Amino acid sequence: MLRIDLLSVVPEMLHSPLDHSIIRNARDKQLAEIEVHNIRDYSTHKHRKVDDYPFGGGAGMVLTAQPVFDCTEALKAVRSYDEIIFMTPDAPVFTQQDANRLSLCSNLIILCGHYKGIDQRIRDEIITKEYSIGDFVLSGGELPALVVTDAIVRLLPGVLGDAESALTDSFMDGLLDAPHYTRPAEFRGIPIPEVLRSGDHKRVQQWRQQQMEDKTKRLRPDLYNQFLNNQ
Repeated sequence: MLRIDLLSVVPEMLHSPLDHSIIRNARDKQLAEIEVHNIRDYSTHKHRKVDDYPFGGGAGMVLTAQPVFDCTEALKAVRSYDEIIFMTPDAPVFTQQDANRLSLCSNLIILCGHYKGIDQRIRDEIITKEYSIGDFVLSGGELPALVVTDAIVRLLPGVLGDAESALTDSFMDGLLDAPHYTRPAEFRGIPIPEVLRSGDHKRVQQWRQQQMEDKTKRLRPDLYNQFLNNQ
């Protein structure tokens, strides 16, 4: 079983998404254990305050070190963690390869950033991996943490009804996925590609491979160049 501990100052944002779809399926099957922790519960401030003004001045507030240190230390006293992850826009972009690697772990902590930022000492002393989900800024790290959690959990054996499904997703082999069609074979005068009705599995696979390469070359030339370099 994979355990993921999510640390947040607004845990209410996390609870509902964790109770639905693939993540709920993984939890019900006891393939993943996901716990949400309110960082405010670890604050020593009389009003459970977890932010303060930045040294040196400037706009915004900063998440203080004390509650995060105490929270992670309490968790690490119970079990060891493979990675302690911080979701932040000023970090490398999370990829499918990262999801693949993390799905093999046993215990993960994901810290959701908030406010203008977090005390740098948290990043220097506690965090082992940092990820962004894109070159844009959100109000907090809760939504990115959910994205990463979903990407990891769906890869766990037994979570998806069709185990092969995750293996043929976009990015798994460095390419975007091919187009998909289902019944009826013709809808509003628009037929599916003839090769998909041929029954020739080799031709179908060749068609899909070509579609994947063409689509990746058109939409993500950066990925396509990486694909060519790895051939």
